[in-house]
Amino acid sequence: MHDEELLARRFEADRDHLRAVAHRMLGSRSEADDAVQEAWLRLSRADTGDVVNLTGWLTTVVGRVCLDMLRSRSARREEPLEGATGVDAGADPEYEAMLADSVGVALLVVLDTLSPAERLAFVLHDMFGVSFDEIAPVVDRTPAAARQLASRARRRVQG
Repeated sequence: MHDEELLARRFEADRDHLRAVAHRMLGSRSEADDAVQEAWLRLSRADTGDVVNLTGWLTTVVGRVCLDMLRSRSARREEPLEGATGVDAGADPEYEAMLADSVGVALLVVLDTLSPAERLAFVLHDMFGVSFDEIAPVVDRTPAAARQLASRARRRVQG
């Protein structure tokens, strides 16, 4: 098997995780797919011979791509949340799925009040269990500062 094929298989194994990170960061499935695709492009051009933890490397890349997209969105004052819909409580499984989606949208609305760096630190740590030592280089801060970003975000989300 060629190195490119092996890399593609490894990427595909991580795709769902990467899409989940990007979706929680961006609030849009289409933008999440764009971020994951950008990560693939960066991976295909990178020298990954020294990469020990490819999943961690890809998560970092997706995090940075999302951070750039959030900063760009802030500069343009965009709000790409995919809309919440009112649902009829009569259809149980469907209603529960729609309710879960609306709670997800509500969380995204709250996450939109955070700065991009706070949002990234919060999502990576609290939702995906990424350590602050790994988050720090993504947000260009020390581990202690990354911990503070997540803590501040956590307080704002709880409020």
